[in-house]
Amino acid sequence: MKHEQSLKLTPTSLAGAELYLDLMEKCLANTIYGDAPNDPWTGQTYRAGLREVGRDWPSQAHTMIGAKRLKNVRELTELAVLQGVPGDLIETGVWRGGASIMMRAVCKAYGDTERSVYCADSFEGLPSPDAEAYPADAGDDHSKYEQLAVSVEQVQANFASYGLLDDQVKFLKGWFKDTLPKLDGTFAVVRLDGDMYESTIQAIEALYPQLSDGGYLIVDDYGAVEGCQRAIHDYRKAHGINDQMYQIDWTGVWWCKNSSKIQATP
Repeated sequence: MKHEQSLKLTPTSLAGAELYLDLMEKCLANTIYGDAPNDPWTGQTYRAGLREVGRDWPSQAHTMIGAKRLKNVRELTELAVLQGVPGDLIETGVWRGGASIMMRAVCKAYGDTERSVYCADSFEGLPSPDAEAYPADAGDDHSKYEQLAVSVEQVQANFASYGLLDDQVKFLKGWFKDTLPKLDGTFAVVRLDGDMYESTIQAIEALYPQLSDGGYLIVDDYGAVEGCQRAIHDYRKAHGINDQMYQIDWTGVWWCKNSSKIQATP
């Protein structure tokens, strides 16, 4: 997973990468055609404002995180690639694959042929809450929504529809407690989208020690799900993490690991 590739970029190639990734943003969130949502609360009408901040569950789009959080994935992945932050890229909880597809698209746009994109998911929806082991998940109902279960075959087909299904994309099928601790290497970007306390704490415990200094940690559900927010607070407190946390939109946050150490390096 160590990244040592030297990228040679020209103004023309940079301009082309920007145009390509702009279009990828619009396609992945489907702000171009505006498909109707299929969630239980917004009705069956596409609303640009809701799609912008990921407050609907699209019926066709390949991501439900909305345009702002998708742009954040793009921008932090671009920074990691252009700054040469060592390591691969991973998303835990991929749904239809949109954010992971964006990670792969960034690598493609900048000619990065070494980094892998890991897609970790049960591909069967979320687990039933284990309130005894994780009291913060008591009453969580994410496991009841069949819209959240997308097969690995469908996610692979979504990657392929953009011409991005190749050897740089890895699929980790199963519960996080079983799959993530087996990973060995480093990461430049880690994106957590597990909603629940259990899913979030298991993912960050397994992956944060492998995140490179100067790498980026993104949390999708911080503002929307109390269990997720509590897991992040618990982990940061337990490990003395003081890196500044930045807000993306109403629910997403991110920070740069050991940013003060990176900035202090001559």
